[in-house]
Parts: sequence; C-alpha cells; structure tokens
Amino acid sequence: MCGIVGAIAEKDVVPVLVEGLRRLEYRGYDSAGVAVIGSDHKIGLCRTTGKVAKLEEKLSKSPLRGHIGVAHTRWATHGGVTEANAHPHVSGGRVAVIHNGIIENFQPIKEELLNKGYVFESETDTEVAAHLVHDYLKQGLDLVGAVGKAVKRFEGAYALLVVDVEDPDRIVVSRVASPLVIGLGDGENFVASGVPALLPVTKRFIYLEQGDLADIRRDGVRIVATDGREVTREVHETEWDSASAEKAPYSHFMLKEIFDQPSALADTLYGRVSNQRVLPESLGPKAEELLDQVEHIHIVACGTSYHAGCVAKYWIESLAGVPCQVEIASEYRYRHVVVPPKTLFVTLSQSGETADTLEALRIAKELGYLGTLTICNSAHSSMVRESDLVMMTQAGPEIGVASTKAFTTQLLSVLIVTLMMAKHRGLSTEREKEFVANLTHAAAASDLALRMNDELRELAKDFADKQHTLFLGRGPMWPIAMEGALKLKEISYIHAEAYAAGELKHGPLALIDDEMPVVVVAPNNELLDKLKSNMQVVRARGGQLYVFADQETGIKSEPGMKVIAMPHADRMIAPIVYTVPLQLLAYHVAVLLGTDVDQPRNLAKSVTVE
Repeated sequence: MCGIVGAIAEKDVVPVLVEGLRRLEYRGYDSAGVAVIGSDHKIGLCRTTGKVAKLEEKLSKSPLRGHIGVAHTRWATHGGVTEANAHPHVSGGRVAVIHNGIIENFQPIKEELLNKGYVFESETDTEVAAHLVHDYLKQGLDLVGAVGKAVKRFEGAYALLVVDVEDPDRIVVSRVASPLVIGLGDGENFVASGVPALLPVTKRFIYLEQGDLADIRRDGVRIVATDGREVTREVHETEWDSASAEKAPYSHFMLKEIFDQPSALADTLYGRVSNQRVLPESLGPKAEELLDQVEHIHIVACGTSYHAGCVAKYWIESLAGVPCQVEIASEYRYRHVVVPPKTLFVTLSQSGETADTLEALRIAKELGYLGTLTICNSAHSSMVRESDLVMMTQAGPEIGVASTKAFTTQLLSVLIVTLMMAKHRGLSTEREKEFVANLTHAAAASDLALRMNDELRELAKDFADKQHTLFLGRGPMWPIAMEGALKLKEISYIHAEAYAAGELKHGPLALIDDEMPVVVVAPNNELLDKLKSNMQVVRARGGQLYVFADQETGIKSEPGMKVIAMPHADRMIAPIVYTVPLQLLAYHVAVLLGTDVDQPRNLAKSVTVE
C-alpha cells in the first residue's frame, strides 16, 4: 500500500526521501511526490504519476533542497491516477500533508471547508486534511494542536505527516491503524510507513501505537497518546540491514526471495525446536497455560496467508486432533461469529498490519476467545503487539509483492504450533522426535526443489501463450494448488483457478480442452490413487496435464501428460516443498511475458485499507 517517508536534519533531506520511496516501491503504488521547506521559507513541491524513477528524473531537471520534508508513493483509493491526486497536498502555500489510509468521513468536512472558501484541486480525501489543519492554524493553534484537533474529527484508518512553513523545525505525525515508524538518528530524525525505507540512515526505531501523535524534531521526539498523556515508547534496534533489502545478483526480488527459502526456513526453526522436541514456551509466557486448555481453533487471514491457514486446518485436525475453522478476514469481521468454548484465535499475516486481519483480531478480543496467537514476519507490528502469543516467521524482508518466503515460513510456523498443540494432547516422545526430524528436513528439501529451476524455466514456455490454467490438488495439497494459481495470476496476469481434484465432475470439467493446461500436485500420500483417477478424467477429455509428482510415485510422462519429478519429501512437509516449484513456474512465465514481476499491476504488498 502507499509509502510514507519524512525527514528532518541539518543536511539536505531530498536524497533521503527519494531513496526511502525507492525502498518502499515493493508496496505497490501509481504516483509519487516530495515536498520540502526550502531556505526561501516556501514549500517546494514535485509530483508525478508513475514510478519513483520518473520523480527522480523530474527532480534532476528542477531540483529541490531542504532540511525538512515529506515524500509519498500513492496507491489510488479516492480519485484516479493523476498528478493532481498525487501526494503531498498543500494548503495555502503553508501546510504540506501526506497520508496513508482512508478518511471515511471526508465528504462532510469537505463541504464545511468549501463553505469557508477553500478550493480543492484534487479528488482525494487527503486534501481535506491539509485544508483542515491549515484552518486550525489560522485560528491560532500551533502545528501540534492543529493536527491533534483535526485527527479527532477523522473516522477511518490513516497515517498522517504534516509540515508547516511557519513552524519549520518539526514534523507532526498521527497514526490510527495504518503503520508508522520513527527512525532515530544523531541530530536528525526520520519517519516512514516501513522500516526498509530508513535502513540506510538508522537501525533504531520507535513503533507508534494506535492513536499516537508525535512531534518530531532534529533533537528529539515527543509522543502523545490518545488520552492526551505524553508517553515514552520503547526504542528497538533492528537486525535487518540495508543489504538485506537489495536483490543483487538476482534479476528480481521475487527470484531472490524464492531462493532465500532454505535459509529462512532454517531461521524459523531456531529457538522453536531443541534436542528433538518442540518448545511451546517460545510462543510466550502464557503459552503452556493456553495450549493446555485449547479445544477449538479459529484461523483468520487474507490472500496467501489464508492459503497457509487452509493447510494448517489439515495439519491441526489430523496431527493435534483439534477442530479448526479457517476464514477470510474480510468476511469474518462482518458476520455474526459463534465462538465455541476454549477457542484459540489465530491470525496469519506477513506484515502484521493487514487491515481486515488486524480488525478481526480486535473484534475477536471482545468475543470471549480463550486467547490470541499471531504468526507474523514483522516483529513490532500491531498484530504482534496486540496478541497473547506470537510466532515470528523469521523470513526477513520480503520486497516482492507476490509472497514467497513469507508463505513457506508461515507453513513451517503453523506446523511447529500444530506439534506444540499435539504435545499438549498426549503426543508421544517418539512421535515428537519423528515429527521434529521432518521439520528440520524442510530446508534441505526446499533446496533440492530449487535445483529444478532450469527445468521450470523451460516448462514455462508451455504456459506463456495460454489464457487460462487449472490447478488441482487433494487434501493439504489443495490449498497449495490455490497458492500456485494465485502466484500465476498475480504476476503473469494469466487467469488461473484451483480446485480440489474431486470437484472436477461438479463443474470445472466443462473447461477442459487442449488449450487448458492442468497443473497437478501429486506427493506420495494416501490420496494418490484418488488423484490418479482424477487425472485420467482430464486426459479422457483431451486436457494437457503437468504433474508435479514425487519421484517414488512411479508416475511417468506420456502423451498428454508431462511429469515433473519432485524430490521425495515426507507427506508432513510436502506442502512446503511443493510450493517452491510452483513459485518458480509462475516467475518464469511472468518473465517470458515481460510483466513487472516485483510490482504487478493494481496490487500492493501490505494492504492497510479495506
């Protein structure tokens, strides 16, 4: 979603702002802009549609300089993709504002401001914030007071940064639901919507809480909570570095992140298993007490994380014997939910700020759940801070919009949690050792799958001229088929759908012809014979099968069926291993089609609005 960067320093901040935007490009956006207060005590403004590179080109022709400024990449919500709608927005030549999120009640405030003579140059809700703050400044409030009074009127989710020409030594920011982090420097300070933006200038961060308003100056930061009290927020030092957010030597971040998976999986195990056993205490101090009481589980997530939750359902019910329900967060939050006694509420999210999932968590905390657990890749995100138990996925920075290593580390994380629950429900020591051995093999097995890269590059040629693709799986491999279809449609724009293979005769079979590739995920498990029967049904209708099959299944290539031999993997970790070649297939198809792999059209990395 939209990217935010702000800086105040003794040096010219324009290079910091532009580099910060470049590092937030992975979130997805359609326009970009920067505003600084110059030595002439005027706001210098540069905006453009398109990429940050286009903004840089425009700045090279008409340079801006200043010691304080804000910058933004916009993902359109209110109003089309135009330069007038790009941020920052300026009011009265005095106030510049950038904003992530949505101000839901902007229309009545806009009518009020129009009646006061304010002229609107954009279609955005953000311009309302600029004019409202300006109006309060005219009434005699200082910048902190004006922003504080304005945000009390706003309804919705937002992160807001404001600078004032007549008060050029501070950036005032406010955060409601939309993430915002302050970066601390020496005689300089920064603010952004994500840590990667500021890694070149600092490793020390303050994560603002819900409703915080902060006054950021060169020599310090003052934070005021929603109740008006001045508060101190903890300073965190990140282990991420600037190099970890670079893609070299890979052509795209997505490819780098696919190849990061063996090390990310190994890192996810660290501290969660020891001496052939899982460590429930690694979830937090309340873990043992909560896991002893769990009788039901509700998992809520969006997109790729929802697919991880669907795999988790199979694992949790078969290995731990606990009933599990999985829901899409945007549906969960708008229906009447019946909560069985002693139910653990679980959220899955790469960013920990996904708007629908975060709101579902907040709703759940009012519904009488036994407790909450989040599985997440961002250590200081809202979901992590607001959950009772936490499992960090340890994937590291993921820049590509299409999630790869965040997904497989989520799978490994939910499998670890499943074994922790099974342990609390009587799992024998011998079985625990056997399961942990499979967990520790996941990284090596995924590394073997990566060695199929050249074969999958060639296979992609069979898909690049197709308009549609069907993915099939059974049991826990059905959600893996769903994830394979999602990856292909996300980055290649080929229409792809996934079905449980047993559903073929209930409708999808009507789509089968020799122009419809059918991808099948076929590990060597108890459903293999059923899956083979489903495959024969496809062949009988002239469909072209592409079967990712365990080398021990004995399935061979023949006319109408191409078999891609997979390294053997235990059925427990097969969903993790089979994900890898499906990611590579989607990647190579997209490269052949020339799409923007890392930043596919219309999509954003972190969806922080509904």
